[in-house]
Amino acid sequence: MMAKYKTLYLWMIVPMLFMQFGIFRDYWGDFSENAWSVHVHYWTGTIWYIYLIIQPYYATHGQLAKHRTNGIIGMFIAGAVCLTALSMMHRDIHSAELSLTQRERFGAFEPWFFYGVAAVEIIMMTAFGFAVIKSIIHRKQLEDHAWWLISTVFIIMMPALGRGVQNVYIGMNIEKWPNVSIMPGLYIAEAIIIVLLLAGAWKYGKLKHPATWLALVVNLFNFVLEPIGRSTAVQSFLTSIIKG
Repeated sequence: MMAKYKTLYLWMIVPMLFMQFGIFRDYWGDFSENAWSVHVHYWTGTIWYIYLIIQPYYATHGQLAKHRTNGIIGMFIAGAVCLTALSMMHRDIHSAELSLTQRERFGAFEPWFFYGVAAVEIIMMTAFGFAVIKSIIHRKQLEDHAWWLISTVFIIMMPALGRGVQNVYIGMNIEKWPNVSIMPGLYIAEAIIIVLLLAGAWKYGKLKHPATWLALVVNLFNFVLEPIGRSTAVQSFLTSIIKG
């Protein structure tokens, strides 16, 4: 059964590279200016992606003892990824408030964008936590266990990849700044994520797996970031529950 997963660790390098491409400039470009929470979230997220490369390798190359030990540590890392992401959400609200009063500084990025990001991040991190818990529940059903964990890669890829593609898109249209649409880059990123998700699910016979559907629904939901962010009801709700 596990023979077909023998090269899975190699395939998991692909989303890792996409994630690093997306976040590289934003994170390393102003490394010293980033808040401590940003550093912690970046490194826990990166370690989580690395775990989803090495864990399939251990499981399919006769190193189950290492796989089990690293799995326990990995659950700690998963919790850190989820909680650090949620702890950073006030930055989105703060950015929305600043973009309202400092229009020249933020240009094409209006308050609704940051409210939309906060809203979709709540959904993403809830789904991420659910998938990790499902992987624990199904730890003795190896294929289910593995696919629930793999799905987390595609559930949380959007912020990193979306930022990178958005930067490239804006850079290509910089002569129009600040009259540049900021959403096409995110739509392109979402299309890439969905293609990667479905390609992986097809390769490993998991197109009908609930983890695949969960990751797909989360990424389809991200397409409505703009109308959600523009909703005054959503803005009021987020402002009331997310405090600094």
